[in-house]
Amino acid sequence: MNRYLLIAIGAALGANARYLVGVWASGRFGADFPYGTFLVNILGSFVLGFLLSLGTGRLQLSPQARLLLAVGFLGAFTTFSSYAVESLNLWRDAGIWRSLLNIFGNNLVGLLAAVLGRALAEWLQQGG
Repeated sequence: MNRYLLIAIGAALGANARYLVGVWASGRFGADFPYGTFLVNILGSFVLGFLLSLGTGRLQLSPQARLLLAVGFLGAFTTFSSYAVESLNLWRDAGIWRSLLNIFGNNLVGLLAAVLGRALAEWLQQGG
């Protein structure tokens, strides 16, 4: 299958998944904090860390699967640009501390999620 088509299919699925998580999070936790963006960034960081660690070993992903999932789906699912604007809006509307909570939460917890995703992939490749 054409690589651009794989990316486009993944992106369409990722964007819709991001939207659904945002709607769910807003309904579940309220709209006073960008919970949906926070969740997709953390989950996306975890999944990308996991997928990109499957380059060797018994759970290899094909180049086509990587394009579909890592570039297409996760590229559209994670929302760094939304996160940046929402951090600025929090600073303006709710103060610097809410903004910093969003900034450091996304970065630190996202990095931890990527580390955990990589560790899980490596553990699975070693036979679980």
